[in-house]
Amino acid sequence: MMTSAELLLPTRLPPFDVLTPDAILPALDRALADQDAMVARLVAERPTTFEAAWMPLERSGNAIDALWSAVSHLHGVADTPELRATYAQGMAKLVDAGTRLRQNRDIYDILVALSLTPAFASLPQADRAAVAHMIRDFTLSGVALDEDGRARFAEISLELSQLSTDFGSAVLDATDAWTEHVTDPALLAGISEADLAMFAAAAKGKGLDGWLVTLHAPSVNAVMSFAQNRDLRARVYRAFGTRASDQGPQAGQFDNSPRIARILALRHEMAHILGFADPVSWSLATKMASGGADVLTFLRDLAARAKPIAAQELAELRAFAADECGIDDMQSWDVGFVSERLRAMRYAVDEQAVRAHFPVEHVLEGWQTLLGRLFGIRLTLRDDVALWHDDAQYYDVSDEDGSVIAGLYLDLHARSGKRGGAWMSEARPRLRDGNAIGLPVAYLVCNFAPKGADAPSLLSHGDVVTLLHETGHCLHHLFTRVDRPSIAGTSGFEWDAVELPSQLMEDFAWDQAILTSMSGHYKTGAPLPADMFAKLLAARRFQSAMAVVRQVEFSLFDLLLHLGTMGSDPMEVIEAVRDEVAVIRPPAWHRFPHGFTHIFAGGYASGYYSYLWAEVLAADGFQRFVQAGLVDRATGDRFRDEVLAMGASRPAADSFRAFRGRDPDIEALLVRRGLA
Repeated sequence: MMTSAELLLPTRLPPFDVLTPDAILPALDRALADQDAMVARLVAERPTTFEAAWMPLERSGNAIDALWSAVSHLHGVADTPELRATYAQGMAKLVDAGTRLRQNRDIYDILVALSLTPAFASLPQADRAAVAHMIRDFTLSGVALDEDGRARFAEISLELSQLSTDFGSAVLDATDAWTEHVTDPALLAGISEADLAMFAAAAKGKGLDGWLVTLHAPSVNAVMSFAQNRDLRARVYRAFGTRASDQGPQAGQFDNSPRIARILALRHEMAHILGFADPVSWSLATKMASGGADVLTFLRDLAARAKPIAAQELAELRAFAADECGIDDMQSWDVGFVSERLRAMRYAVDEQAVRAHFPVEHVLEGWQTLLGRLFGIRLTLRDDVALWHDDAQYYDVSDEDGSVIAGLYLDLHARSGKRGGAWMSEARPRLRDGNAIGLPVAYLVCNFAPKGADAPSLLSHGDVVTLLHETGHCLHHLFTRVDRPSIAGTSGFEWDAVELPSQLMEDFAWDQAILTSMSGHYKTGAPLPADMFAKLLAARRFQSAMAVVRQVEFSLFDLLLHLGTMGSDPMEVIEAVRDEVAVIRPPAWHRFPHGFTHIFAGGYASGYYSYLWAEVLAADGFQRFVQAGLVDRATGDRFRDEVLAMGASRPAADSFRAFRGRDPDIEALLVRRGLA
């Protein structure tokens, strides 16, 4: 039986085989009690050295993170009612403890005093940066407030944490609650053999014959892109687009409307307590962007460049729908299907034929080869590590001298109880504390189509791009050379620059040699044909302007909703934003905000613009690889050394300049998107 103490060790891998709901809260309680005792000692002793004043705080945080990073991961990939209840209780405890710590004026004063000692200036850059970041975070957590202000801030923090958890749970529950059982194969005409196998496996998992359509991303994408039956597309579109809302197929059972209203009210109150005009100003205090006005200008400038082109793209799509698909009144649920037909006709891209060349096993082989050529690393599969599902794998990450420098978990396939989307999260930090040495470990999670009984998991080219995107995030964590976990890798990195490594890595999926090396037809083993790649490349910027205005739409909605200048009704705000920038208008019953987990259950509140902001950095940074011949080891090493290894030990702008030799140029984004 594993003890609570063993669940709190940041230098060992998470013991998923024994990390049960019953074990979580006792371990968390122990870690929080240890933290309280540590804080009491610091307050009593008032140490003035880095070792005595900082390291106890770091050790305590590492122990808590060792447990909770694993619990949070399970909550995302293997959710159960029991785990969900435990997670909610644990989050309440964590938020309370975290707020108490960051509002402890004595600890704040100890850190400020440490930063003013003569010895502080001679500390390593990372040590000084870690202390500076924590002092800033204490300030933004209300440490300078009076007693009533701190108490209210703590109450809000706790309530917001619960609301965020409940929002995400409602989306997951609504996703899992809707299915359509299909027994007539004619209803699924146009859908590929591999996707039919996925539907059949889903039905079999529920003890049903035939096929089962779900609201998980691979299922939705298959129907919306390829199902010839328009009514089926409409049903799936409506069920997906109204999840967790008053319009949802469960008659409002999972409605997130009141949660959205409460989240917004509390975020505004919290910002005002801290002296900020709105949540946007509060959010941007820790980002690259200098202010909300600059971000709005950036987004509206992009929209002005992209919208006329997007309108032309949409007009072409409507004409094609009428002329070639017999759809005179193209609706939102037709857009994906008609777009796929137009893309196939214009560029002769057969998405099903492309996917046949990307069984996941071949993709992973080519992926590992690319990482070796760019950065000199090798991944070695291990079978002695505890995992949470048969889909999951664990790899040691070795440098070219053979030394293990990091670890990586993979969980690539969609299933019930796993939230949608793709993401990277930290499993273990890099740390060095006396004789204790910990290697960084990351989780890489996707929701690719699961393999069927007679067919492997086949990836679209978009899936390959997604894999490389999340790989960029992982490399940012795995390559860090910063020993202070709070500012290593993605931790503490400016949120509007954190997508730099991920979006830069995406562009390697558009090189013929690289993409071919990741391919192998699932029946014949034949690599991706040159003519098929040429068609993919020609189609790369297909409807690119429509994609840009859609991202601008989401980003403006996030900012304007949190600014409050257009009111607090999310549907009124999203419609006003669409009046300004959108070319496609969903039906009035569509409820996009109610499933927008990025800003209501994730880390992108008042920051969704970060994807486009960081794309400027990524597009410009990738050009250095292009100029060096693309898969260039020296450039890979420079990117690793100047950006990935540095974490938040210095500003992201400084790291970019050290890599690129100058400030970023927005023209690179316009060229990447075909809008220059």
